[in-house]
Amino acid sequence: MRITQKLIGVSVLALMAGCSTLSSLNPFASKSKGNVPAPLVELKGTMAVRTAWKLDIGKAEDYVFAPALVNQSLVVAGADGAIARVDAASGKQLWRIKADTGLTAGVGTDGNMLVFGGAKGGVLAYDLEGKLLWKAQASSEVLSSPVIGEGVVVVRSVDNRIVGLDAKTGEKKWTVQRVSPPLTLRNAPGMVVVGKDVIIAQPGGKLLSLNLATGAARWEVAVGEARGATELERVTDIGGTPVVIDQEVCAASYQGRVGCFDIATGAARWTKELSSDVGVTVDQRFVFAADDKGAVSAFNREGGVSAWKNDKLSYRRLSTPVSYSRTVAVGDYQGFIHFLSREDGSFLARAATDGSAITAPPMVAGSNLIFQTQSGTVTAIAVE
Repeated sequence: MRITQKLIGVSVLALMAGCSTLSSLNPFASKSKGNVPAPLVELKGTMAVRTAWKLDIGKAEDYVFAPALVNQSLVVAGADGAIARVDAASGKQLWRIKADTGLTAGVGTDGNMLVFGGAKGGVLAYDLEGKLLWKAQASSEVLSSPVIGEGVVVVRSVDNRIVGLDAKTGEKKWTVQRVSPPLTLRNAPGMVVVGKDVIIAQPGGKLLSLNLATGAARWEVAVGEARGATELERVTDIGGTPVVIDQEVCAASYQGRVGCFDIATGAARWTKELSSDVGVTVDQRFVFAADDKGAVSAFNREGGVSAWKNDKLSYRRLSTPVSYSRTVAVGDYQGFIHFLSREDGSFLARAATDGSAITAPPMVAGSNLIFQTQSGTVTAIAVE
């Protein structure tokens, strides 16, 4: 299980700030015994998919790097400091640079600048041509991609300190410190800018909305609530990045729930029991979630009624799903991309990448679906 390498005790955060795995502190090991990944059955594909282009950006190591769409191009990054901007349709490299430090998170952009988490809590900002604008320092390691809005760069570090930096200078404008539970997942809980606010996934299963200008809290709501007798059983962190659509924000938590909430007040529209450490994707009709047992589920946006569930990818350590046209695509630990029917969850097609895990959230870029593997291959898949 991916969870076996993703547990952090808050009391030892300072010691863990430079570490990338926690396999020696593996309280989930006994749970993972016997959870053999489902074998892949041969598909009689009813839909054609092809690889449009590939790019090697360098290994992600034990971090998560999500590509970012800027106009008609993609910006991608790797742990060794490589950053590249490529044409989204053709994969043609527009430029490539090497940061003077390793990277731990990215890519954050507002369409005008690029921001990354650097080694030992560094924060690096570049213009769209790859020129360094400024550097700043966070209080500890940065695993979540920074976000930008209203002239403010928001950075969250693993000690759950959230800072707002001036987008022009990198100077600190505000700081918000939230207490974390004794145990949390070592993941990259995401953030999303909505108008003048930023919504932040939190340890302990909470969503937090802050004003971008001041850092003042607008609302805070529990997606998943801690339950159980032990701290291990009470781990319920938000997985992935919250997704905003219309007047709702949807999210999922580990050992908790999936649901949609009012974007202005945080009031729950609906919630359902679910355990996910990778989050959700949303379209006009459905919320799609991959759970920690490898099942992909679709819930109706109106009321959260279950539409379908595909459990044929059990324990294949799935990525966040992505919805595109009539498909829902999801990556797995061997770099396979599985295309399911948006309407009933049946298998439509399968594509291979480089054999390494897909942990970054996939994204839609024009007519292509973009997947980045842990070994650093960025693959554009065209659905025909």
